[in-house]
Amino acid sequence: MIKLPKWDQTLINKYNVSGPRYTSYPTALSLSEGYQQQDLVSAIKSSSSRSLSLYIHIPFCSELCYYCGCNKVITRHQSKADVYLDYLTKEIAAHAPLFKHYTVEQLHLGGGTPTFLTVKQMTRLINLLEQHFHFTRNTERGIEIDPRSLAKDMLIHLRVLGFNRVSFGIQDFNDEVQQAVNRTQQVDTVKALITQARELGFKSINADMIYGLPKQTPQSFEKTIAQLIALSPDRVSVFNYAHLPERFAAQRKIKEADLPSAHDKLTMFKNTLAQMTFAGYQFIGMDHFAKADNELAVAQNKGQLHRNFQGYTTHGNCDLLGLGVSSISQIGTTILQNQKVLKHYYHEIETQAGSAIHKGMHLTHDDVIRAEAIKSLICQFELDTHAFAKKHSIHFNEYFADALLALKPLIDDDMVHINDKVIRVTPRGNLFIRIICMCFDAHLQKQISKTRFSRVI
Repeated sequence: MIKLPKWDQTLINKYNVSGPRYTSYPTALSLSEGYQQQDLVSAIKSSSSRSLSLYIHIPFCSELCYYCGCNKVITRHQSKADVYLDYLTKEIAAHAPLFKHYTVEQLHLGGGTPTFLTVKQMTRLINLLEQHFHFTRNTERGIEIDPRSLAKDMLIHLRVLGFNRVSFGIQDFNDEVQQAVNRTQQVDTVKALITQARELGFKSINADMIYGLPKQTPQSFEKTIAQLIALSPDRVSVFNYAHLPERFAAQRKIKEADLPSAHDKLTMFKNTLAQMTFAGYQFIGMDHFAKADNELAVAQNKGQLHRNFQGYTTHGNCDLLGLGVSSISQIGTTILQNQKVLKHYYHEIETQAGSAIHKGMHLTHDDVIRAEAIKSLICQFELDTHAFAKKHSIHFNEYFADALLALKPLIDDDMVHINDKVIRVTPRGNLFIRIICMCFDAHLQKQISKTRFSRVI
């Protein structure tokens, strides 16, 4: 069992800096242009996996949420989704034959708003995927849902199509907060949908929340989390809102005077941590919680938890194929990304025989070693240095001399304990797991010069 984080305000004041979320290592910021379909072909040949995780990006939303930093297209024209599916059809036809020896263990639809699609369009997409890829009866099928845009009987239809996991984007239940970010929804609507999903037999019901939004207060968000706990979702993500209006145009509609203070924002997360753990949820890491009997928590307790571009997962043995605009794939030791702009995605599909791959990178031997070290720390809060060194035929202290030097201040502050066999993150340190992972990141200085990351808490 992962020990509960210990809140230490002195450490928070000292270490609450910005850093990567490590859904990959190296992060997507290290990708460079010049990659194409042949790189995917080569990656498949060199990969040892024959299990596949499919991610499909649906970029459309009918309304603009002011906080959103996702790759999205705002439109009320349903026909645009038909055009998009036409291009997805070409991409799938180009890619699927390469994966004929793979079995799909996991399917996830993200966005944007995947439920922007009508029942007919959703059926077309799933039929298309099932026609081209090998699914099993036990394939995990998940989809992100905006409760406001769910068509009548869509949950029933998703279940018929084989979906067994749903993730509801809730963010906040407070009316004033919802109005400030242009995302109004009723608590009763969300409650009814979660109840229906449970009755329909969805295997896992997840909820996404955000703290640090305009008009939020510690008191209002505490009430929101209490309302959420009453709905009893299986997993909960409580994201830290990163206000980056210079990067995301939609955020310029948010009045900075309406944002909570840094102190209030930290108090919100502190309260959430207490509320969620008191309600019996296991702290998985960073901003994720799961019920103790959920497979995410079980995997973590068994040392089998993984992390990829979709976040924490139990499918670490899978290669990941991303389809659609901006989607990212990781096949073996190769990371590839499609064009991010919709018109460029369309152009590439038309002119490059169904492939929109634009950026990528091939992981070096050092990248692979560091990626495994970071994954162990961010998923399990510890790293068996003796077993790790033996597996990779390295002298751990020599190979990671730079990381151990960077860890020294954290060791001095009792955030990390190290002996000759293990690096273990303490309860005082696991809120800062991203900073601990940063010590092992050889690419970080280049990335810091390119972007602003979200704060670790």
